[in-house]
This record gives sequence, structure tokens and C-alpha cells, in this order.
Amino acid sequence: MTIESQSIKDTFTIVLPAKNEASGLRNLLPILIRKFPNAEVIVVNDGSTDETESICRQSGVRLISHPYSMGNGAAIKTGAREANKDKVVFMDADGQHNPEDIPRLLKKMDEGYEMVVGARRSNTHASSLRRIANCSFNRLASIMTGYHIEDLTSGFRVVRARHFRRFLYLMPNGFSYPTTSTMAFFRSGLPVAYVPISAAKRIGTSHINLLRDGLRFLLIIMKIGALFSPMRLFLPIATILFGTGISYYGYSYITAGRFTNMSAVLLLSSLSVFLMGIISEQISSLHYKGVEETQRRINRTKDLS
Repeated sequence: MTIESQSIKDTFTIVLPAKNEASGLRNLLPILIRKFPNAEVIVVNDGSTDETESICRQSGVRLISHPYSMGNGAAIKTGAREANKDKVVFMDADGQHNPEDIPRLLKKMDEGYEMVVGARRSNTHASSLRRIANCSFNRLASIMTGYHIEDLTSGFRVVRARHFRRFLYLMPNGFSYPTTSTMAFFRSGLPVAYVPISAAKRIGTSHINLLRDGLRFLLIIMKIGALFSPMRLFLPIATILFGTGISYYGYSYITAGRFTNMSAVLLLSSLSVFLMGIISEQISSLHYKGVEETQRRINRTKDLS
């Protein structure tokens, strides 16, 4: 039995966020319907002004429309709430993601993972600048989470719906839902895997501005790091401030024979940052208390069965 036939028997939901993606959907929807006849296909129309809505109605897929453009993340959240299956595949509607890869992601999930991400090969990124930016984001996120992250911003992934929905309140309405969901799963101790994929050139014009959205991604990674792994952010800063304060005290004592105000400020700042990290760590654990309890119940049920 092939991977694809196994996946088709196990039904799932495919969620496609779409804003003015008529060109991509015109080619993509017939392929999804033909290859996965048992799958629930949901297109979330995020305030499109082109033929996106009419193409979806003609294809017979499930269409959910926002009254105005609310953002890619908002469309993902709408699709996740409306999905009727436990496994949800998120993919772009612009033709970048190959439907042939869906069975590979589903097969990997059957090995015990709760999220499987399609990690784009480095030679399939849209440009060298984006490849460098993505590598930088991956490295920073890996440091913040303590796990190796191969592709932080990939929008092609399959998730366990019951876990994904628990983090919807954390996800922004913009383009950074992959970042938030990946780091949330890692922080909650939910296993995440990566499957290498090749991304095609998108059909139509990209809605992402590299500079503007790149800065947003960087800010989001820092915010998520402070929320999910606070000590990984605060402890290095506190250590640097403490080391600088001690070094400056040593210098001022040798040269002037006194303890300066600057040394006091640096040492007190170090202590304040460290205490902020401890408090943030306690607050962070509250976000995942319910998730951890749910996971323990699931594990007990599996052991009993």
C-alpha cells in the first residue's frame, strides 16, 4: 500500500488562507479534490477583491469569508476553529506548496509527532536575501527554544488540531503564525518533526514585505522567547551587565581607588534583569499548565489501551 493511499483513508482537513489568490487556487483546488477526495478542504477568504470567492464556490470546497482583510494569521485561526478533523494541514494558496508532499507529512505524524513542518530546502527560497533572513531567524529561534529549528517560517505543516487550538490566543493576526505555533509546541513538550520539501515559485504577487515583516518576525521571536523561555533571554543579559559592572568596578578601583555610581547601576541592573527572568519564568509556566495536564491524560489513555 502506498503512502498516499494510507493517508487518503485517514481523513484530514486542509486549510488554505487566501487573499487575492485566484490564480493559484484555480490550479490548486482541482488537484487537492482529485488527490484527496476524503479530505475536508477549507478556504478562508481574507477579504479578497479578485475572483477567489467565485473560484472556491465553483470548486465546491468549503468557503469561509472574512468581511475585510484581517491578516494571514487571522485566516489560519478561523480555519483551525472550523476544521472538523483532528489532523489539519495548513498550506499556502499561491502554488508554492506541492500537494504531493502532504502524504509525506501525514506519514511522519503517524510516527508519534504532534506537528510536522515542511522545511524548505535552501535552494528553493524566493531569493538569497530571504534565505539569509530565514537562516538567521532559525538560528535565533533555536537558541531561544533549545531545539534545532530547520524552518521557522514555513506555512506548510500538519498539526494535531486539539493542541493547535490551545495556542490560538497567542498567535498574531499577521504573517507570523508559523513562528508562534512552532515555538509554542516546543515549549509545551509536544514533539515536532521536519520533512524536507521543495517550494515552487509563487503564483501572483507576494503580500510579504521583507524589511517590514522581517523586523516584525524579529520582534515576535524576542517576545515569544520572553514568554516561552524567559531565562534564555534574561540570563545572558543579566550576565553581561554583571560582568560589565564587575569589570568597571575593578577598573575604577585600580585607577581611582573608589566604587563608582556606574558600577552600582550596572550591578543593580543585572540583579533586576535576573529577577525579571525568574518572575517571567513563573508566569510562562502558567500558560502551559493546562496543555501539560492534557498531554498527561492522553498518555495515560494510550498506556491503558
